[in-house]
Amino acid sequence: MPEDAAFALGPSPPAAAAPSSRGDWPSLTYAALDLGTNNCRLLVGSPANCGQGFRVIDSFSRIVRLGEGLAGSGNLSDAAMDRALGALRACADKLSRRPVRHVQAIATEACRRATNGAAFLARVEAEIGLRLRIITAREEAELAMEACGPLLGREDRRVLLFDIGGGSTEIAWIRVRPDAAPEMIGYTSLPLGVVTLAERAGDDCFTEAGFSAVVDEVAARLACFDSVHSIGREIRFGGVRLMGTSGTVTTLAGVALALPRYRRPLVDGQTLDCHTADAALGDLFALGREGLAAHPCVGPDRVDFVLPGCAVYAAIRRVWPAPRLTVADRGLREGMLLRMMRADRTALRRRESRQHHATHA
Repeated sequence: MPEDAAFALGPSPPAAAAPSSRGDWPSLTYAALDLGTNNCRLLVGSPANCGQGFRVIDSFSRIVRLGEGLAGSGNLSDAAMDRALGALRACADKLSRRPVRHVQAIATEACRRATNGAAFLARVEAEIGLRLRIITAREEAELAMEACGPLLGREDRRVLLFDIGGGSTEIAWIRVRPDAAPEMIGYTSLPLGVVTLAERAGDDCFTEAGFSAVVDEVAARLACFDSVHSIGREIRFGGVRLMGTSGTVTTLAGVALALPRYRRPLVDGQTLDCHTADAALGDLFALGREGLAAHPCVGPDRVDFVLPGCAVYAAIRRVWPAPRLTVADRGLREGMLLRMMRADRTALRRRESRQHHATHA
């Protein structure tokens, strides 16, 4: 289990005691924080009574654009770091007001790539008391797989899971095992996300030629991964689920379902015919900048990022023309929570087993 985040300075959250019995289990609280290239997100949850999954107690999400200007300068800008610090202070304040059994906090592509990424996280710890760990692209893919595992069906042999992030896109090729956890048998990370593409392509993604150029570039990179794992051939054989987890695919689902406003319960786990998702992409492209800003599933804060994300999705569809798309409104935070809860559940079972053997020895 990765090292827990800690509140080294400032107000510390009261620590929740370790579970002494299974009856204590649902009362424990866990927190997961994800500082990405575009967003800062916090999720607080407690185990579900059935022992599978969790109940959401609190959440936080703010667009911070930490990776703004990173592609050109190689550094996190002062303005971007200040925005992220403001969001992280809000997260620390939330956590200081409740007992938390475990907290994990991670940083992804922007901090991985920036020459001052580690220095920025040291500043976060010094000023706020939150210790964030920079994770690898592979662990990003593994956490997404962990979060999306409950959405798999008995008919699935393989899953192609993609996560279109702010600074990168992760692709995981997964083997589904009937009596064991899913196994990642291949992954790739492209240094292309909605923020990096938006900065580089600018308004070009709002034109057919510019949009197609991005699709061509991403598709060429994906074709290399496909040639190693023969994913296209597996899709033709059947039993492969295409699954996406990101703001891009949840937006496509919201449009495809004609939602008057975005509602997670109606989107998470929804399986769309890919032609329906493709039609939703066409609808988004046709709206233009003003139409996207006014759309209830997009809004002004995300106008610049929707079409670059759609271009990545279109490239995935071109290389891997699966018939259906499962949409997951879940990701790294959910994966972290499930990992922490599983580790505690395993430790509790081992302790109970030792106590049982000691009693009957």
